[in-house]
This record gives sequence, structure tokens and C-alpha cells, in this order.
Amino acid sequence: MPIPGHIDPVPVARVVAPRADGRVDLIGLSKDALREALAEAGLEPKQAKLRAKQIWHWIYNRGATDFTVMTDIAKAQHPWLTERFVIGRPEVVEAQVSVDGTRKWLLRSDDGQDYEMVFIPDADRGTLCVSSQVGCTLNCRFCHTGTMRLVRNLNAGEIVGQVMLARDALGEWPSQPEGRMLTNIVMMGMGEPLYNFENVRDALRLVMDGDGLALSKRRITLSTSGVVPMMARAGEEIGVNLAVSLHAVTKDVRDEIVPLNRKYGIDELLAACAAYPGANNARRITFEYVMLKDKNDSDADARELVRLIRHYRLPAKVNLIPFNPWPGAPYECSTPERIRAFSNIIFEGGISAPTRTPRGRDIDAACGQLKTAAEKKSRAELDRLAEEKLAALG
Repeated sequence: MPIPGHIDPVPVARVVAPRADGRVDLIGLSKDALREALAEAGLEPKQAKLRAKQIWHWIYNRGATDFTVMTDIAKAQHPWLTERFVIGRPEVVEAQVSVDGTRKWLLRSDDGQDYEMVFIPDADRGTLCVSSQVGCTLNCRFCHTGTMRLVRNLNAGEIVGQVMLARDALGEWPSQPEGRMLTNIVMMGMGEPLYNFENVRDALRLVMDGDGLALSKRRITLSTSGVVPMMARAGEEIGVNLAVSLHAVTKDVRDEIVPLNRKYGIDELLAACAAYPGANNARRITFEYVMLKDKNDSDADARELVRLIRHYRLPAKVNLIPFNPWPGAPYECSTPERIRAFSNIIFEGGISAPTRTPRGRDIDAACGQLKTAAEKKSRAELDRLAEEKLAALG
């Protein structure tokens, strides 16, 4: 029997339209693909190999977006490169800063699609929440992003481009191994990463490349709502930390709030977690659990969560997430007392269960709140607001 709603992969056939100027964006290309692009444009193989190595360094170590700054490439070759290639960044439509320092960017692709990313600063780390799709197909009922239709997958360049843009904004070029503000990446933005597997994999390989952005796989977390068939492949081909949006411990409740559960049930999901390559006590699987009043927050729910984790012998921790409200949301957040009691039961079961402090709520940047502002404001409205801000400053 088919499952109602747009909850299963809609492998979107729509591809990214080529740039209007015909140039090739080098962001998102692997080292080999970069070399091949230069060779196809007319460089001799040896020169293409040398130039690819130089350009790669300038892009990913120094943050260059213009060929003219590449001092080890002959000036005479700069116009040739500029005519054929571009080192792109997403267009920033709107940038907001929360009272708690959280930053949110509304970004626009070359073909006019809008998506969002969020940077969350902490005392000991800075985490960038990266989107993998424009919209989402999962329709999780507690999630504002899930109320959007899926438009298309982001390509590898658009995913890496978010990291590049964040480092631009944070002033983190040239790349340094120590002293970075951006220390961690979570694939927890708009979309389900495992429904855009190849692009997410290729993007994260660039981020992890020792000659590239050189971020350790231990500092990258991929979050899935439970696309079971892709989980083992993610462990083998990407190898980053795994987070699973669990949010309920019974079939009826999870079917309601995470409709994907109707296709891949809790037991199937937890068995896939137990088999996830590289999971151990040093690299625990994180279960994300949004706290919904009178829905999934009882003592019995907490005890069942402990039982499930023990049954599958999972090296795990649980992140309790206070529900972040949005207009028209069908749920309320559990009370602080209820969250504390729920957490205590899990801790008593020998499993870590910290409560995540909501960040960026005032700019709709908190967990489950990402939904592109373009749905709320037209381009004309955004332009008008920008003009009003300028007038006020003048």
C-alpha cells in the first residue's frame, strides 16, 4: 500500500542549470576533475596537472575567488582562466545574527533556488549547520523545514560553497590548523543528506581532504531521519559521525511525527545503527530526540529508549532537543521539569542524555526551524527592506 504524502525519496531528476555565462565553477570538483577541466579547456596534460595543483591550493588553503591573486600562475594566463572558469560562492540574500551570536544566511544558487545555513559559536567550538537539499521530502511534522516541498538536490559545489562562504565571513583565510572558529560541521540543515548521497559524499571528501579544508572526519556529523539502505554505505564511503533523528520509541508515535518510519521502522533503523561502520564507544551514534509535550516525553518513553539502546548494544548518546515552535506548529515543547525527568531516567540507564540549549530562536535558526525566508518574503520585499536599512543608516 503506498504511503501518502511526499515522504520517500523523490530522486529529483532536475539538474542544476549551467551558468548563464558558460563558465565552469571549480568549487566542488575533485582534484582529478579539476585537472580534467583544465585539460579539456586546452591546457597540455603536464601543465593542466601543475595548474590544477596550484589552483587547488589557492582555492582551499587561501580562499581565493579571483585568478588574478594567484601569484605563482603567469599573469598572461589569468584572462584565459577567468574567461573559462569561476571560483564561486552562493549569493547571500540575507544574513542575520541572533542575540546569542548564532548566524543564519539565506543563500541563493545560480538558478535562483534559496536555501539556508547556520553557524553556532560556542566557547570551545564553532559548528556550521549545512544544507544538502532545497526543501525536504520527509514531512516530519515537528519540523518547519519539512513543510517545504523538495525542489532539488544541492550539488557538491553548493554544499562545499556553504563552508567556503562561512570561512569568508569568519575571516579564516589563509587556512590554519589551529585557532579556527569553524571547527565542526553538521549535515543537519535543510534536506535529508542520504537522499543526496553522492553530492554529500563528494562535498565532504573535499572538506576532509588533507590538502583541502582539512577538517577531521571526527569533527563532521551526518544526520539522517533513517534512510536505512544508505546508512552502511555512508559509513564506508564517508566515515563521519552518525546522528539519527529518532524522536519516538513506538511505531504509532514515530509514524506520526517521522513518516519515514512507515517505510523503515524503528527495529530496522536500530539494526542499521548497530551495523554502522566505525561506531564504537569512542565514536558513539547520537540519537536526536525532540521533546514534544504529552507526545513522546513520558517516563515510559524514556525507559523504552534505554531498553532499545541496550537491546541493540549501541554505543550511543541521546541529545534531547526542546521543541522549537513555529507558527502553526501542531505541538508544544515539553516543560523543563519533564525534560529533566526524562533525561535523568536515561542517565540512570548509563546513557548520556544532555539537553541541547536552543540557539538562534529569535532568527528562526534553531533546530527544526530552517525554512527559507523567500517563502515569507518576496524578492521585492527583501530589496525594499534592504533599501530601508540603507536609508536609516544614511
